[in-house]
Amino acid sequence: MGNSMGKQFVITSFGESHGRCVGVVVDGCPAGLAVSQQEIQTEVDRRRPGDGPASTSRAEADRVEVLSGIYNGRTTGAPIGLLIWNQDIDSSQYLKDRFLPRPGHADFTAYTKYGGFNDFRGGGRFSGRITATFVMAGAVARKLLGIIGVEVVAHTVAIGGIEAGAKQVEEVKASAESNRLRCADPEAAEEMLRAIEKARTDGDSLGGVIEGIALNVPAGLGEPVFDTLEGDLSRAMCAIPAVKGVEFGS
Repeated sequence: MGNSMGKQFVITSFGESHGRCVGVVVDGCPAGLAVSQQEIQTEVDRRRPGDGPASTSRAEADRVEVLSGIYNGRTTGAPIGLLIWNQDIDSSQYLKDRFLPRPGHADFTAYTKYGGFNDFRGGGRFSGRITATFVMAGAVARKLLGIIGVEVVAHTVAIGGIEAGAKQVEEVKASAESNRLRCADPEAAEEMLRAIEKARTDGDSLGGVIEGIALNVPAGLGEPVFDTLEGDLSRAMCAIPAVKGVEFGS
């Protein structure tokens, strides 16, 4: 289990890094919501890897296919099926090093949990590739939240100990998309890129921090104790493989 999340707006993610495809089913979205394939594609394009040291070398077109639940630019009330075919797959190194677990990845735990029957190529179900399914579901969620005026923006605030200068929300909206790191401080972004290039040359990696800002969130969301809004958001954020901590507050 563990591949579904939500109670009213339910997403079920599927697929593996080097399998035929990755995809998501969104259930519980009301009929009549205006959302098009292109709007979902636009969000996926923002995630898609590109050239440069800050990105994976995997080059995928990531073309979104709508299988069900959207007709003539509106949701139908049926489960929304969204899919991306995997194309740039090279499993040779993974096959060669099949029994050499990578530190910091799920290779060993997955092998132990599934008795060696799991698809280990590219990290399989535990790959960052799976985040493409979150983005597709998130594109639908963004449209739904927009009905009640909720807006979410995010930006990179630190990489490898290099911190961006403090920015107001409007500055983040205006500047975060101006560079590949989505850092609203262009000078810090250049310094971050240099640090990433050095880490890649050294065969190392760097940690980082992103800040997400949710605007116009209505009061009263969540439930007491075990179903708090912060708890639910933390669970969702920690589904991203690289996330190691979540903090709330200004």
